[in-house]
Amino acid sequence: MSQTKQQHKNRQVAIFIIWMLLWEVGSGLVQYSTLEDTESGTFVANLTKDLGLRVGELASRSAKVVFKRSRQRLQLDPQTQDLLLNEKLDREELCGSTEPCVLPFQVLPENPLQFFQAALRVVDINDHAPVFPDREVLLKILENSQPGTVFPLQLAEDLDVGSNGIQKYTISPDSHFHVLTRNHSEGKKYPDLVQDKALDREAQAEFSLTLMAVDGGSPPRSGSVLVQILVMDVNDNAPEFVNTPYGVQVLENSPADSAILSVLARDADAGEFGTVSYGLWQASEEIQQTFSINEVTGEIRLKKKLDFEKIKSYHVDLEARDGGGLSGKGTVVIEVVDVNDNAPELTISSLTSAIPEDAPETVVSIFRIRDRDSGDNGKMICSIPDNLPFVLKPTFKNFYTLVTERPLDRESRSQYNITFTVSDLGTPRLQTEHSISVQVSDVNDNAPAFTHTSYTLRVRENNGPGLHIGSVSATDRDAGTNAQLTYSLLPPPEPHLALASLVAIDADSGQLFALRPLDYEALQALEFRVGAADRGSPALSSQALVRLLVLDANDNSPFVLYPMQNASAPCTELLPRAAEPGYLLTKVVAVDGDSGQNAWLSYQLLKATEPGLFSVWPHNGEVRTARLLSERDAPKHRLLVLVRDNGEPPLSASVTLHVLLVDGFSQPYLPLQEAAAEQGRGDALTLHLVVALASVSSLFLLCVLVFVAVRLCRRSRPASLSGCAVPQGHFTGNVVDFSGVRTLSHCYQYEVCLTGESGTGEFNFLQPVLPKLLIEDAGREVKENPNRRNSAVFN
Repeated sequence: MSQTKQQHKNRQVAIFIIWMLLWEVGSGLVQYSTLEDTESGTFVANLTKDLGLRVGELASRSAKVVFKRSRQRLQLDPQTQDLLLNEKLDREELCGSTEPCVLPFQVLPENPLQFFQAALRVVDINDHAPVFPDREVLLKILENSQPGTVFPLQLAEDLDVGSNGIQKYTISPDSHFHVLTRNHSEGKKYPDLVQDKALDREAQAEFSLTLMAVDGGSPPRSGSVLVQILVMDVNDNAPEFVNTPYGVQVLENSPADSAILSVLARDADAGEFGTVSYGLWQASEEIQQTFSINEVTGEIRLKKKLDFEKIKSYHVDLEARDGGGLSGKGTVVIEVVDVNDNAPELTISSLTSAIPEDAPETVVSIFRIRDRDSGDNGKMICSIPDNLPFVLKPTFKNFYTLVTERPLDRESRSQYNITFTVSDLGTPRLQTEHSISVQVSDVNDNAPAFTHTSYTLRVRENNGPGLHIGSVSATDRDAGTNAQLTYSLLPPPEPHLALASLVAIDADSGQLFALRPLDYEALQALEFRVGAADRGSPALSSQALVRLLVLDANDNSPFVLYPMQNASAPCTELLPRAAEPGYLLTKVVAVDGDSGQNAWLSYQLLKATEPGLFSVWPHNGEVRTARLLSERDAPKHRLLVLVRDNGEPPLSASVTLHVLLVDGFSQPYLPLQEAAAEQGRGDALTLHLVVALASVSSLFLLCVLVFVAVRLCRRSRPASLSGCAVPQGHFTGNVVDFSGVRTLSHCYQYEVCLTGESGTGEFNFLQPVLPKLLIEDAGREVKENPNRRNSAVFN
């Protein structure tokens, strides 16, 4: 038995090889063949060679194999692009009794899109044995039947076709009967029992014969049925149908149990032999499940609903049998009439889910539509909404391509939901809708945009290192990495400006930080540009201007320019006793390195030897007499003037003024020892230390004054003694008025000229000797270098 199976398989393989070598072209159709039940993955054809394409072209063009129905029977090898079986094929399941069994399909290479039409023929193998519908057949034969009478026998069914179908019928040997195999009009073979000699019911009333159906396979398969023959009494008239064949049309949507038609058969006999009963004759399982016939009335009814798309017509064989066992045969041809009961179907063959926004005309989807109905019921129209930048293009039969009409813009719309509407032309119309979603992928076509073209930031001076001073912000209409921004400082136009040492920017957030403390007095404003670049390819960028304003803080105390506080000897102001109230004694001149209200200075007399004698104007620092002098007023006075700015908190400085009362500038100058002693009494030092220091200082100053006086008098003696004339009045001609509040224009330094012949050491005149230019240079140096102001030297 196993050897027979092996030979059978060898013959199948041989037949398969022969069919694989045969392919035919009919009406432009390439046809391939394969045996049914061939294993999945079996080679079918070399499509590259058969279609005349280059090697690898099918793979590069993303070729697909599309069958008429959605189930894929073939597949393309991803490596070799050979056509392979995707599954085992059962010819009987696919095509039933139809021969040849041809499955049309299309090969669709893309870019550019082409259509190659082909077909796969499934070759039958002998995998089914003949089968009789019943295990036993009862045949009644009249005893007066003549030799040569033919009795139709039951037809066997074999699902195989061609040579693998039923080829002949045989019956067990018997002297009264033999079987004759005949060809049916539909190509089937059916058996007829032929009577060889007369029957004698009294001699033998029954015959038991075995009918066997044999197919043409290798090895052949067979099926058998037991035929029971009863020899009946004489009944010489068989029933006959009045009209045969019958023809009727039935709508496919007719409900179950609806009547189709009634048939009628007559028998010329009378009595029991003339009573006719109806039945289906050798009906297939499908016909038995679909139709029923009333045995008495001959009315045929539906047992279930019809389906035009599955079966378009039925050939129903009928039998009319009389009471004597004779029967007549009839046929009913039932045509199923199509109704519009199938909505159109849409199958997506190819779909591109994302499209670059700047792409030109692009194929988004390839799809196929079909309608199982026929006529107008199967004609279809396909459409999409009008307000979309897409167009539908018919390509091949019922294939359509969805193509972009123009380049898309992701920033305007990033996603499209497209609904395909397929409608047939039946009555009523049926339609199907199918939606797809198409994403528009981003392209770096938008540069970053700052929220402002310029930013003004403010920071107070003396800030801490790393202080957050503000931020810049930019947006990018793109998406993904194309919208990820990086901030940076752009090189300043002045190469000497060390911008990177002053300011830093966070590359991700755009936050700006001061790297070191800023000094308003050195830098009031700073302008620089920041850039924002995305991470696209190529990257796009933009820039914005940042103006950083340094706000002043009250970090500079007032600095007194006059009188100088760092002189080796205190400066003494001379006041005539005849001075009127409001006499301008001197002017305290101070500056402040800050700006605004931090540099607004006010002056205040903090302490005086004799209160009420002097006053200080708060706005300009002028020291004036408040009343007339009297003889009781002390000859020497010490004034402490406070200079305060208007900052928060305010800063201040103090200056000490020494005032000497004189009757006139011809009056001898009081001994410096007494002035030093008087000054020492106000100090907080111990008495002995004050006396010692005053003595030493007085002695030194006296020597210096004597030396200077002698030298001056010698220099002036050749010219004239009148060169040291004493000015009249209150010396207003030699007093310089300072109207400014912050800046010193002149420094007060006087040259003392003594008369050459005076033994009393009288003053002849006081004259400012320091040039104005030198004072202005000193003031400018203090403004530019406020930290060095305490070391400024005035000569």
